[in-house]
Amino acid sequence: MSAEATPSAASDLARLADLLADAEPRNWVITGDSITHGLVHTQGGRSYAEHLHELIRGELGRTRDIVVNSAISGHRITDILDDFDRRVATWTPAVVTLMIGTNDLSTNPGDPFVEPAVFTASLREFVARVRALGAIPVLQTPPSIDVPNAPGRDRIAEFADAVRTAASTDDVILVDQNVRFAELGGGGVPWGLMNDPFHPNAAGHAALALELATVLGIRPPVSRAFPLLEAQVLAARLA
Repeated sequence: MSAEATPSAASDLARLADLLADAEPRNWVITGDSITHGLVHTQGGRSYAEHLHELIRGELGRTRDIVVNSAISGHRITDILDDFDRRVATWTPAVVTLMIGTNDLSTNPGDPFVEPAVFTASLREFVARVRALGAIPVLQTPPSIDVPNAPGRDRIAEFADAVRTAASTDDVILVDQNVRFAELGGGGVPWGLMNDPFHPNAAGHAALALELATVLGIRPPVSRAFPLLEAQVLAARLA
């Protein structure tokens, strides 16, 4: 493969822009653990995957696109790799986003201990498989964790760095939700965006959607959704 043909974050973003400008229908796969699964902790509100669905199929008018959320609560990167065909490949995706790590980093009794370097290697395997499908991979760091109230999950910084390392090594689009949540929290945990020590609430999912859509360039020239999401995040921060 020539250097010009080697995928990179820059070439993937350019390809994504072309994809969004093309009328050909595409499939999007959004996968991960409970944060992406989006159950319970939004308390009836939309998850970030559902917001992305509205932006793509609603505001961009890409009504023949399909947006699939294949995340499963409690899962780790190895669970996704073991079920890759069902979770990712079967949908013939054009774009695949992954947010994972909150369970992988656990040191709770009974949980398998995973070294950050092993986690990084698994992420790189995931990226390789996505690229082998001809799809664009997108890695997301997990958002903030209230470590004092989340026993066994104090390795969040190491695992966010592991995602960054995988993205940098393989030149993959990175959506650094961990950094964004720290910004929204003034350097700490953004309490108004969390439903418990490590699950974002509905406003937190609005923040996740905004960051993901912004990095991927999914913002219609005239948007109803973006101002609503921004207002939801602002109100939660001020509450």
